[in-house]
Amino acid sequence: MIIGICGSPRKQATEYVLEQALATLREKGYETTLWSVHGKWVDYCTHCDYCLTNKECVVQDDLQELYALLTGAQGIIFASPVYNGGVSAQTKAVMDRMRAVVAADKNFFKGKVGMGIVTGGDRNGGQEFALMQIHTFFIINGMIPVGGGFFGANLGATFWSKDTLDGVKLDEEGFRSLKKTTKRFAEYIERYGVKDGGKQS
Repeated sequence: MIIGICGSPRKQATEYVLEQALATLREKGYETTLWSVHGKWVDYCTHCDYCLTNKECVVQDDLQELYALLTGAQGIIFASPVYNGGVSAQTKAVMDRMRAVVAADKNFFKGKVGMGIVTGGDRNGGQEFALMQIHTFFIINGMIPVGGGFFGANLGATFWSKDTLDGVKLDEEGFRSLKKTTKRFAEYIERYGVKDGGKQS
């Protein structure tokens, strides 16, 4: 199972390109699920430490659904718009709230393969820094971060949306980076990823 997490509060460019990646993975035989923050209640982490003793988050919001989905995931894709040179506040809230599942099981994310997609209103609007934030989350939690490789998609898929859905659809370079990154992501899942309920293959 591949879980695509869309950190955009709007159903626009970021969700569109994430769905393109998931469609490619379905063609390769993977089951996929897209989970978006759009229209959902996602509170922020207050570092209250409730999860350390109770092994669950004190906030019973819509992230409970995502926690359940991630349990059986082989791969995770974070897709975020660029806000002020980094990931969106909603994306960061999702990442921070993953502390609860790690408190319950320190190996929750271990061995899962991770990929990032970011969309920016400007051509050079912070896309690579946003990808580094996503990769930092993967590394901290014992995941395998995957980029698209050299020559154009080093850290992952980056798009210039011009703040419109039509803009992102016309970004040929963005889709080239998405194709390279998605291909490598699938290769890493096949070779290194977790299988059968979280056991390393």
